[in-house]
Amino acid sequence: MSARRATAPEVRQQADLAIRAALAALIAEVGAETVCAYRPMTGEPGGAQLPDLPGVRRVLLPVLRPDLDLDWAAYPAPLVAGRYGLSEPDGPRLGLDAIAGADLVVAPGLAVSADGVRLGRGGGSYDRALARVSPSALVVVPLYEGELVDRLPAEPHDRPVDAVVTPAGVRLVSHTGRNRPR
Repeated sequence: MSARRATAPEVRQQADLAIRAALAALIAEVGAETVCAYRPMTGEPGGAQLPDLPGVRRVLLPVLRPDLDLDWAAYPAPLVAGRYGLSEPDGPRLGLDAIAGADLVVAPGLAVSADGVRLGRGGGSYDRALARVSPSALVVVPLYEGELVDRLPAEPHDRPVDAVVTPAGVRLVSHTGRNRPR
């Protein structure tokens, strides 16, 4: 996380643009119509425009519940300040299981290992939500260069991801935790 903060804003801005372009190409390639994404906080890969996904019929963003699980709401909608500095849509809540209808899930992370272990911020919100994802959905994590690593420690509750999206493009990771996407 300190490397993210140390990166010059203009360098990060160019990387965010490349990440969003690679993500848009992936969405078009897999034909995703419903995408669960999030609005990155300052300094997170993809930048604030990440949820403005072209060619997607429906975008859902998370709403953090008091129990730290994730509800979902449709985007675009006005964003309001949520807990922990998160931006959340100010629309009707669709329920915990709304993520099960996504063709593609864009999940935040600090790093991902080559075998699909995602390092989050430690609250477990996304691990709980990813347990509800359809086996046919693709789960990807936007990262800056150097954040795809060889190994990360894993806990039994950790949910593997399928790919990372970096400024260099999309890279599939290998794991045996779920069926491969389409």
